[in-house]
This record gives sequence, C-alpha cells and structure tokens, in this order.
Amino acid sequence: MNFKEKLRTNRMGKVGTRLGKILGVLFVIALIGLFSYRWFTDYIWMDSLGFESIYTTILSSKVILGAVGFILYFILTYFTLSWIRNTYTGHFDAHQLAPVLTNKKMSRLIIAGIAVLIGAFGSSIVQGVGWEPALKLLNYASFGKTDPFFNLDISFYMFILPFVKFVINILLGIAIFFLLLEIGAYSVFNLYRMSRSAQIHLATTLGFIGLLLAGMHLLTPYESLLTNQVNIFQESVVHGISYTDKIINIPVSYALAAVAVIGSIWMIIALNRKKLSSMLLPVIVYVILVIGGQLASVVVQNFIVSPNEFSKEKPYLKHNLEYTRAAYDLDQIKEKEHPGNDSLDEKMIERNQKTIENVRINDSRPILDVYNQLQTFRTYYQFNNIDIDRYEIDGEYEQVFIGARELSTGDLPSQAKTWVNRKLRYTHGYGMAMSHVNQVTQQGQPKYMMKNLPPEGVLDISRPQIYFGEEKYENVIVNSKVDEFDYPSGDENVANRYEADLGIQLSGLNRLLFTLSEGSMRMLVSDQITSDSQLLETRNIMDRVNRIAPFFEYDEDPYIFVREDGTLAWMIDAYLTTDNYPYAENYEKNKNYIRNSVKVTIDAYSGEVNYYIVNPDDPLLQTYENMFPELFTKEIPEDVKKHFRYPEKLFSIQAAKYGTYHMTNLEVFYNREDFWQFPTEKYFNEDIEMEPYYITMKLPEYDEEEFILMMPYTPKKRQNMISWMGVRNDGENYGEIFVYRFPKQKNIYGPQQIENRINQDSTISQQLNLWSQGGSKVIRGNLLAIPIEDTVMYVEPIYIESSNETSLPEVKRVVIAYEDHIVMEETFDASLDKMLALINPESEQGSEDTTDPGDTEDQSSPITDADEKLREFSELFENYQTELSEGNWEEAGKIMKEIESRLNEVE
Repeated sequence: MNFKEKLRTNRMGKVGTRLGKILGVLFVIALIGLFSYRWFTDYIWMDSLGFESIYTTILSSKVILGAVGFILYFILTYFTLSWIRNTYTGHFDAHQLAPVLTNKKMSRLIIAGIAVLIGAFGSSIVQGVGWEPALKLLNYASFGKTDPFFNLDISFYMFILPFVKFVINILLGIAIFFLLLEIGAYSVFNLYRMSRSAQIHLATTLGFIGLLLAGMHLLTPYESLLTNQVNIFQESVVHGISYTDKIINIPVSYALAAVAVIGSIWMIIALNRKKLSSMLLPVIVYVILVIGGQLASVVVQNFIVSPNEFSKEKPYLKHNLEYTRAAYDLDQIKEKEHPGNDSLDEKMIERNQKTIENVRINDSRPILDVYNQLQTFRTYYQFNNIDIDRYEIDGEYEQVFIGARELSTGDLPSQAKTWVNRKLRYTHGYGMAMSHVNQVTQQGQPKYMMKNLPPEGVLDISRPQIYFGEEKYENVIVNSKVDEFDYPSGDENVANRYEADLGIQLSGLNRLLFTLSEGSMRMLVSDQITSDSQLLETRNIMDRVNRIAPFFEYDEDPYIFVREDGTLAWMIDAYLTTDNYPYAENYEKNKNYIRNSVKVTIDAYSGEVNYYIVNPDDPLLQTYENMFPELFTKEIPEDVKKHFRYPEKLFSIQAAKYGTYHMTNLEVFYNREDFWQFPTEKYFNEDIEMEPYYITMKLPEYDEEEFILMMPYTPKKRQNMISWMGVRNDGENYGEIFVYRFPKQKNIYGPQQIENRINQDSTISQQLNLWSQGGSKVIRGNLLAIPIEDTVMYVEPIYIESSNETSLPEVKRVVIAYEDHIVMEETFDASLDKMLALINPESEQGSEDTTDPGDTEDQSSPITDADEKLREFSELFENYQTELSEGNWEEAGKIMKEIESRLNEVE
C-alpha cells in the first residue's frame, strides 16, 4: 500500500470514527427522547389547561429529589463496593484473586455500573415517595393548635414528622442492605476476623445503623399520639397517648434509643479489639429490652389499667374526645331539641307547602333504568348516573333529578368501530334529562322537565354537547375534515364543529409527539387531520382531575349542572386528608383528618377545569395553596355556588363519628352509653344500612325552604329514632351542620320500625305479595323521614317492575306513615289526604272515607263476604298464572288489572 492509499485509508477511518460518534450521540438522544417524550406531552397537556406551573413544580421537586437520591445511593454504593474490593486486594495476593478485582480500571467500571443501577433504583424511590412530604415541609401552614402532651403545633405531626420518618427509613433501608452485603462479602475466608479493613467497614455500618435506630426510637413517642396500639397484642380505648404509653412505652423508647447508640459504640470497640463474641451483648440487651418493654406494657395494661380503666385513662380520653371532634369538624355542630309532637294537620301542610311539594317519591336507583330506556334514543348514548340537585324554575325553588346523556362508543355496532368513527366522528354526548322528584305520569314513570334531542323543557341549554364526562372516553380529534356527529334528527344526523380552544393543537412537533403518545401512526399520516385540528386528551373527568392534582382525593359521584348561560359543567368534591392528626380516631385505615376544602368544576364542552376554594381556613389547604398558588380560584361564580352540595361521603364519615363523639360526658363516652348508629331500611327484599339523603325542607326557626342533607339516628341495638343530623347546602349557610334530638322518654318510630309495620300491615303486604307472585318484582324505594316543624312523617315509593328484561320500574303506590297510621295510595297526594283524614276524622277528607288500611283495629266493620272474596281472588290469580304459563301476556295483564281493581274496592 502506497502513501496516498494509506492517507486515504486514515482519512476514511477518521470520518468513520466521527460518523460513528455522531450516530452514537444521535442514538443516545433518540433513546432519551423515546423515554422522556411523555414528559413533554404531559407538559403540553397541562399547559393547554393553564396548569403548567403545577406540573413544573412537581417535576422539579421530583428531579431534585431524584438527583439527591441518585447521588446518595451512587456514592454509598460506590464507596461500599470499593471498600470491599480494597479489602480483598489488600489482604490477598494478586494471583489469589480473579482478574476482575486486580484490574483497577475494569473493577472501577463494574463498580460504577452497579452503583449507577442502584442509584437509579434509589432515585425512583426517593422522588416517587418523597416529593409531596418535601413540598409540604417547605410550605406548611401552622394549625394554631398544639397537642396537650408535647405542646407542639399540629403541623409538626402533619408535615415535619412524616418527612423525618421518610429520611430515616430511606437511610436505614440502604444501611441494612449494605450491612448484609458486607457480611456476605467478609464471611468468605473469615475476613471479618482477619482483616482490619473489614472490621472497620462493618463497625462503621453498624454505627450508622445504631444512630438511625436511635432516631426511630426517639420519634416513637410522637407517633404514639397517632395510634391506639399500646403493644403488639393490645389496643387502648384511647386514640393517642394512653396511661400505658406514658408510664411504659415512652420511657422504653428513650431507653432503646440510648441502648442503640451505646450498643453501636460497644460493637465498634469490640470489633476493633477482635472480641467478636462480646459484640452479641448489646444485641442481646436490645432484644431483651424490646421484649421486656412489650411484656411490661401487657402487664400494666392488664393489671393496672384494665381493672380501673376509666380512672387511669380519664385525662387521655378527654384529649381523644376533644381532638377527634376537631379533626372531623364536629365541635362546630349545633344541637337542638325536637319535641316529636303529634301535631300534623292541614294548616301545617299549608305552612310547609314547598316541603310537601318536594317530597321525593321517585328513587334515583330505579329511575336510572327508566332514563336509559326512554331518553337515550340510540344505543351509543348512556346515562351513567342520576343525581339530585335543585333549581329555580319559574321563580320556584324545586328539587330535581338530572342526568347527562353521554356517548359510549363501546356500544357502537362492530362495523362502525373504525378509527375515523372512534377518533373523528363520534366525539361527544349530547344534552341532559331532568325530571321532577315528586311527580310521575299515570304510568308511574318520571315526569320530565328536560328531555329529547335537542333538549327541550324548562331550561335553555346553549351548549348541549358533552365532550368530557364519566364515560371511559377515548382521546378524540376535533376540527378535522370529518364532520362530528352531533345528534340524530329523523332520518338524518346533525353535524357539529368544536369551537373551544383548550385542545392540543396538532401542528408541527405536537403531531409527532402525540402520535407516539397515542401509539397510532394513523394520526400522523391521516389526510383528515389539519393544522387546525385539536386533540382532546383525558376526557374522563375523574382521570382528568387526578392527572392535574393527584394529591387530592376525589368523590366518586360527580354531578352535572346547568349554569346561567346554559352551558353544562361537572362538579366534583375534592377531599384533603391525612393520617397524622394527634389523638384523633381513624375513619379509614390510618386516615383521621378530612376536609372538603375544594370544589372542582369541569366544563362538559371545553374541558376547562377550575379548583375553587370553599374552606380557606383549612391549614392543610393553605399548605397546598403555598405549594401550588396558581392551582386555585378564590372567587366563586354565583351560578356555580348555587349548585354546591355537601358531599354524602364526608357527611357519612362525620355522622358516623358523631354517633360516638356527641357524648361530651367522659364517663358516658367511655362506656358508650349513648351510642347512635345509622338505621336500616328495606330495599328490594333486603335490609340495608340507610344512606344520607337530600331533602327540601323548612327548618323550624327559618322561614324559607332549603336544600338539606340528612341522616336519622337510632340507639345501639334499638330501632326507634333518637335524633337526626342535617347539613345546610344553600348560600352563606353552606356546610352548617346541626342535630335535632328527640325526647328520650318518648318513642319516635325509626325507619326499620316503619318498614316492619308496612310488612305487618295485612292489606299492604297482601297487595305487595300478590304483585310479586304474579311475575312482577316489587321494589321498595328509599324510605324518607320528613321533619315538618315539630313532627316527623315517613314516605316510601313502591315500584313495580315486570320480569321482562325490557320492562321499566314504575311507581305504583306511595306509602305514608305517621305515628300509628300507615296508608298506601296510588299517588302521594291521595296518601296524604287519606292520612290527614285519619288524623282528623272531622276534616273535609274525613267526611268521605276515614278507614286506615294499615290499622285493622280502627276499621269500623270487617269486610263482608270475606270467604267469597278470597275465593274470587284465588280463582283470578290461578287464571292469571295459567295465562302467563301459556304466554298470553295481554290476557294476563287484563286479569292483573281486574285483581288490582278489586283490591282497591276492598280498601
């Protein structure tokens, strides 16, 4: 090879080397981009909603903590493995070791590689778990309330203690890992006996672990304020520090911390002096102290506390009572007396006409089936839920049922499930349906206030399209060349174009990034997509809010409402919770503090999200506000505030706690003498625990009806109603909780007692049994206790549903119970009139028929020709069953109508 050829070869080699380096760099960049493009798409999505600062705050905190975690794990791993390698190379000759240990460059590269892997693992743990505690620590607000034992602000337990525990646990975990690694490495050839370097290494790690154990034990007294566990076997009646904690557990914790430090020093000295057997002494002492502390705790709890528990725990019970009431905001509840009088009459009904007009004779559970059969119109529409709200209709305050008609592309015919249809054409649901809570048609179906496509009724809907809702929506592309399906109209379909600008613009790099995100090349190559097209991503409203602010808990029951401008929006309650409120009893796992300080609205058309502050005095909210100042909106529009509902979940938690923590007398509280529980009611044929329910009523001391969420109480193992709790929902009174107590010396029927009396009523039970035996299904709706001034009455709708799969549940009867009277008629008004006639036989209604079908003792005369009538009923029923078995549905229906007619005559 001549000189020129060599020169050309060298140049080509250099070019190849440079090209290889460039390609290598491009490959690394592409690889990083492939793994990090999700960060860019998430940022673009958050930026499109105006929440980019929340994303950058969380991401930057994760990056910083991730970097700290990586450096910490990398350095400790590199240091530990290098020390082990140096110990081996210093103790053995080179020919006795593997080449990988004697080759410095190779061994360092391997050690660095292992350290990088462990560093990455540690980074993911630190940033994944630690970003929120770290941000809270840096931004926390004071509670202005201290605990009674250590006199520390509640914020210490909420924000400082969790972060300190997190740091200690991270360091202790990696220290124990390294100790096990060192023991394994130095056990080979008994290096821990022969090598000074190995002994120093083990001693250093043991000392570090000892200090961390001491730190854990020093935190234990503070953690005892957060639990009722006094030892591994027993729990105290007190949540928080108890007598046993003060006398035994806290001193033992300090002793264990001292033993951990002293024992670590002892072991280091023993190891350096090669007195390996004496290293076991501090371990033995530590274990004995741990076991001894547990045994001492058991002894004190069993032989000192238990025989005289109330006396010993009295001061701590007081703290438990006070701080639990504060944690659940129970100390703000106003208690009042309710006489439970027998005072219902026509004049009272007239004075409370709005309450009567809003008594709910429909039930949201069976009514969902009716909406889905009568108001969907197409298989691809779906009502996910029916919610209760209130509106001003023609100047009248009215409680209503409301549901959103959402799109469910999963129900499209299989041949229609093309990419174009799923992504470009079928993009949204349409409109909503609304019905009266207290009115039904002659067929027993809901009487609509808003219905059909497009929506028509009492409200003007300017934006009926629902792009964002409760369905598991796919991401869609709007403003493409394909017309979006809006709603069916006769034989044609009406089209629509999305006019908001909160979607992600699919132009330039965005289109490539979101093609990768969607995992579909159709999005990149489709000629139906233009630079004006927008991607609507994360359209399920629960996924949407969790993606924006994952640090909140969200209520699982969003509800749709209509704003004054005719647009539709969703409301979601956001909960702020924690498990570190001292002395407070838990409500779920370890959680013992909850507030609904934030309401979230999502525009059903544009997807715009707003986080409204409704409880600015909550220190936990103030902490989040310091962390994410641009997340929250303080000014709440009136048309949004008018549809605030106090959440049922929070109310249920508070009501359950109040059942115990209303007892302010410590001895009564200790013995649970006046424990209140939720009553049971019958639904279908099962007894279930009653759930809170919304009613419209006028409180005794106020002049206007308002929207109330309420729950009756019964005493423990009793069925009579002892009290009821309510919370106001309207205007400035939102969130005001109150309790009405009934006289203890007077029996007020509870819900289950009313249910039992309905079952025992011969006429009512006979008719219900006859319906259920005739191939129909009887559905007992919500039993509602309706307080009116100084008395209470009960109302329960009775639904009948045919066994046919396409049948609709229909309200056929309404039961009203008051005092010792029970009536059942076809309508609420008829039942009320009959009830008033029974109460006051001299009234106008009483001049007609005053017989109470539920009170056989009050019947003036027995049914004449009873045997003959029963025989006729038996023959009719046999004919009915025969026609059913032969499939003669029409004839069977006629016979059933005749049976119902004759039953009414008997009544």
